[in-house]
Amino acid sequence: MLPRILEPELMDTDLEARDYDAMDHSAVNRVFVADFLAVWDCRSPVLDVGTGTAQIPIELCRRHAVVQVTAIDLAEYMLRVGAVNVRRAGLEERIRLERQDAKRLPYADDSFGAAISNSIVHHIPEPAGALAEAVRVVHAGGLVFIRDLLRPPDDATVRRLVETYAAGCNEHQRKMFDDSLRAALDIGEIRALVADLGFAPDSVQATSDRHWTWCAVKNSYQKAPLL
Repeated sequence: MLPRILEPELMDTDLEARDYDAMDHSAVNRVFVADFLAVWDCRSPVLDVGTGTAQIPIELCRRHAVVQVTAIDLAEYMLRVGAVNVRRAGLEERIRLERQDAKRLPYADDSFGAAISNSIVHHIPEPAGALAEAVRVVHAGGLVFIRDLLRPPDDATVRRLVETYAAGCNEHQRKMFDDSLRAALDIGEIRALVADLGFAPDSVQATSDRHWTWCAVKNSYQKAPLL
């Protein structure tokens, strides 16, 4: 198994934000939103942790007529691009962008009907705190739905995934994807983290050749797995 090689926690330059936004995430985002909608009980608001350029909240609002989303990120340039995307989509009344640290959320306990996140965990050196915060701010019966990259077992698999999913990208975009794969958790690592939070390890599943997904419900007296 490849060792985890951390990348910078923040992608916070104008080039990184624009290159990230220009990559074709549409298929991945559609699958993420479809999978979330299949298990979500429609309680709002939804917190999107590590929203990047707000592509997932936009897709979610397009697919669900009334959902309200608070979308947070610590990267200022990502949020600047995200604000443009939200405005172009005409969703300023339903998506609120905020610059917040996922490890220290300013929201009260039980503030959200669901917490979602796509591809923030691999950016955080010690992600346990961010996972715990996501759980804390979801109310009883609310859903935690977090997906991230799955660290490949070897260099050959990293190269294959980059060639497969970043074939049409520029060199900077390909390097970002390569770095992110190497910074990701393996399935055992993420299962250990959710177990420490009181969830069943098998509430985390490998859901593609490059992703894991944690899907669980928080109940009033403890946390109970959905899957």
